[in-house]
Amino acid sequence: MIARFLTAWLVTASLLVWPATAAPAVDGVAPYPTTPIHRPDGSPWRLGYLESGDYAEYPRTLRVIAQGLQRLGWLALDTEIPTDMSGQALWHWLGQHARGGYLVFVDDAWWQPGDFDAQQRESVRNAITRRIAERGDIDLMLAMGTWAGQDMRAIGPPVPTVVGSTSDPIAAGIIDSVQDSGRDNLHARVEPERYQRQLRLFHDIVPFRHLGIVYEDSPAGRTYAALDAVEQVSRELGFEIIPCHAASSSIPTAAATANAIDCYTQLTRQGVDAVYVTTHRGVTKDSIRTIADILNRAQLPSFSMGGSEEVAQGILLSLAKADMSYVGQFHAETIARILNGAVPRALVQLWVDPPKIALNLGTARRIGFNPPVDILLAADEVYESPEWQITDPHTTGH
Repeated sequence: MIARFLTAWLVTASLLVWPATAAPAVDGVAPYPTTPIHRPDGSPWRLGYLESGDYAEYPRTLRVIAQGLQRLGWLALDTEIPTDMSGQALWHWLGQHARGGYLVFVDDAWWQPGDFDAQQRESVRNAITRRIAERGDIDLMLAMGTWAGQDMRAIGPPVPTVVGSTSDPIAAGIIDSVQDSGRDNLHARVEPERYQRQLRLFHDIVPFRHLGIVYEDSPAGRTYAALDAVEQVSRELGFEIIPCHAASSSIPTAAATANAIDCYTQLTRQGVDAVYVTTHRGVTKDSIRTIADILNRAQLPSFSMGGSEEVAQGILLSLAKADMSYVGQFHAETIARILNGAVPRALVQLWVDPPKIALNLGTARRIGFNPPVDILLAADEVYESPEWQITDPHTTGH
């Protein structure tokens, strides 16, 4: 069954996705090139950056975009791009180290509404709007995360905007559809039905009847957790969703982490027989081990929305993400084509990751799960549980 599932996915992907190095012709016109060029007056293009808050995925995506632009010749770097930086620190680092004369990461063109502070979003939008209207010194904006994408859509033209690191830009109202962003200046990477495919695969492997899921009960929180997709598949396959609501917006990260950990603990007492670990501010590279330990102690099969990095930390299963460099290349080529004159709305937004299964055999043994032979054969990434011991899940990982 798993083999049939993966074959169907590959066929769908081959029919849908454009190659990373190609762009479609628009109205019979040849694709815009990715060749580096200067602004019409010979000066470098000026980039600005908006992120939704402090979240590790945002600087990771920014890093691979910069690497993609480097491969295309748009910038040169005098040293390796650091890892484990915040989005703000990485933006400033790029502003100091990017060479080549084609791009400038404008140091003071960085915005964030605090650390996911909803009360600051309007003032940040107003600041960006004033900057565009009064100074006109930003040629393209990078928007990282759901809030950032929503806010740049609300601001609207004239600055081209490329949106990254969103769970579902269509459900979040950032773009209108896979085919049409709905704004001439707007482009977002879209992977249709990614989360539906994850859940169908999880259910094929572990035929659960009661699925636990943690999310903040807000429009943004439901989007991050792909709740629409979960509900769709629950109707298709006949399982019940057991939710636990964990506040995450407009509170310190430590509080969001504590809320997430408490919710995963609660789920182990609510009769669930599997757990879908979704995107949440409280699910971090530090807290995921705690969450995995909670679920594994309860002998609950788990599936990570986020990918194999969380499987390596003790979650049972996921679909491994494509090498992030391919995501960076996709965004970098989009940026290059826009700076060469393409209308963002006219460029392909579709992206489909290859179906690669990630499995933690150590976790499987710990929870008493015997993986089917076909999943063992199909697994592209196999991990053992990390060597760690959790003593108090409420104080570890904050």
